[in-house]
Amino acid sequence: MAKKTFKAETKQLLDLMINSIYTNREIFLRELISNASDAIDKLKFKALTDEALLKDGSDFEIRLNPDKEAKTLTISDNGIGMTYDEVIENIGTIAKSGSKEFFEKMMKDKEADEKNAAEFIGQFGVGFYSAFMVADRVKIRTRAAGAPENEGVVWESAGDGTYTIDKTDVEKRGTEITLYLKPDCITDMQLLDRYELEELVSHYSDFIRYPVKMMVENTIPEEKDKDGKVTKEKETVLEDKILNSMKPIWSRNKSEVTDEEYKDFYRHTFHSYDEPADIIQTKGEGQVEYTALLFIPSDVPFNFYSSQFERGLALYCKQVFIMDKCKELIPEYLGFVKGVVDSPDFSLNISREILQHSAQLSIISKNLEKKILASLKYMLENDRDKYVKFWLGFGRAIKAGIYSDFGMNKDKLQDLLLFDSSKSEELTTLDEYVKRMPENQKEIYFATGRDKASISAIPQMEAVADKGFEVLYFTDKIDEFMTTVLATYKEKPLKNIAAGDLNLDTDEEKKAKEEKRKEQETASKSLLETLKKHLAGEVSDVRLSSRLKNSAVCIVAGEGISLNMEQVLAETPMYAMTAPKANKILEINPDHKIFKKLTEIYDADPESEKLKDMAEILYDQALLIEGIQPKNPVKFANLISDMLSEIAL
Repeated sequence: MAKKTFKAETKQLLDLMINSIYTNREIFLRELISNASDAIDKLKFKALTDEALLKDGSDFEIRLNPDKEAKTLTISDNGIGMTYDEVIENIGTIAKSGSKEFFEKMMKDKEADEKNAAEFIGQFGVGFYSAFMVADRVKIRTRAAGAPENEGVVWESAGDGTYTIDKTDVEKRGTEITLYLKPDCITDMQLLDRYELEELVSHYSDFIRYPVKMMVENTIPEEKDKDGKVTKEKETVLEDKILNSMKPIWSRNKSEVTDEEYKDFYRHTFHSYDEPADIIQTKGEGQVEYTALLFIPSDVPFNFYSSQFERGLALYCKQVFIMDKCKELIPEYLGFVKGVVDSPDFSLNISREILQHSAQLSIISKNLEKKILASLKYMLENDRDKYVKFWLGFGRAIKAGIYSDFGMNKDKLQDLLLFDSSKSEELTTLDEYVKRMPENQKEIYFATGRDKASISAIPQMEAVADKGFEVLYFTDKIDEFMTTVLATYKEKPLKNIAAGDLNLDTDEEKKAKEEKRKEQETASKSLLETLKKHLAGEVSDVRLSSRLKNSAVCIVAGEGISLNMEQVLAETPMYAMTAPKANKILEINPDHKIFKKLTEIYDADPESEKLKDMAEILYDQALLIEGIQPKNPVKFANLISDMLSEIAL
């Protein structure tokens, strides 16, 4: 018998299980039954291509065996079982990706409460360790399907950071977990009481697809003849009782299912402990027959926007599990949706490769997409607060849906978008923006930046605000990518206020400003050319601005990508080395005192070094306003210091 030590993160997890202060310890049974169900699912799936795995029979079951004398509770199944190496891998480590990181994050939270702890147990498939909440010692006996009897495994631990493991004879395939219960779990929680166990199974695991059985004592009353004489004495017998209904929740009529049952199914099946924002139960008939039960989460999984996140819906055929994460059932941009789809139109031995090209699957996916989008639209129109919470978590996925698939989703998704705005305290839709537009406004204006405060401060906002026009704040990196596909909304072009001519003025205003600008540029042509020469390689032009009111300078983009797009691409690893540069134009406010100072210096000495220094300072200042760090921050700081020194003197 070998004695081994748990990996470090698993030791920490065991300590959490054993010593945490939360009281909802009864969830251990739900987790162990769920693991048993998963083990049977895996065996059934593997047996589709290897029937020899079922040599011990195909009457699948999960069994509870409370033993009051031994003070133990045993949960067993006849599923896939485990080999010696699999026990070490699955029980000796936190096997699921992301568990360790999330655990470390949780441990930093000094006020982690019962809900957080319970969420951790379910979210990462580490439910086995919850056994140590109720047991001083846990023993596992298991044999992998197809393995000979002498290749069984026995594993045991007291949750002290070590465990023993050895090979042994195990008569049948599957896994048997024996919990040596803590005293208070027997006296207070009544975990050896038949009725308590029945209640726990009914509450947490009623929809498990396999029978959860337990031997129970039943009393058969005495029998009497017509004269009252006892013909058969009362007796107590042991009978096998099925504790769960086994009817999948998605196959029941909506009227038969309570909200709490839906939520229990959601939490249990998808290891989620938030409240679903919406529940969609739908059926399809005609070309393809199917039943679907979908959940729109209200909270974002911690790894949702990472490559580790796996999207997809569970696929069943006539209530028989086919696969857990069928990506083809749902568009990528709706990957946050969780649920199950059950269809009799698929073969049980269908391969993943065939599924990818399945016409039936494509039909189901399109139908589910319509249902989900209709649900989101209804939520937006009828429960704005709930939708805003959803949007703050998953809005980026919706935006990505517009940007991806060559704009095929634009019309489906554009009315679901929400943005911060210069004229609304609440997030606003594009439709609401357009309805507020004055008659003389022809375009939908937006500005990009880190946050609302930084966008509100950029010089380009001055001219738009002066006209009383509303500006949408694009604070997400994907926003501007999205506009390359969105382009227009209700025939109104989307316009970046930091790119090109904003075309804000009336014809009369344009004429007057153009005449004034020409006069100023004619008078200042040589100065502007000199400034452009000093900034060679940084800007394509230096010109006078018609959009600035109070600010001295601003950077605008000419033809090509915007300044914000340049920054986003530069920060993206795959584009960092080859990212294109924005065509930068430095605009100077001709009515600002800085410009007057530049003119004075130039008139006194066109070759003045001070003119070069001021050009660099103004350019770097314009970059900083846009949230872009100057190329040489030290030089910029020194130039500012020199200028301040002159003023002080």
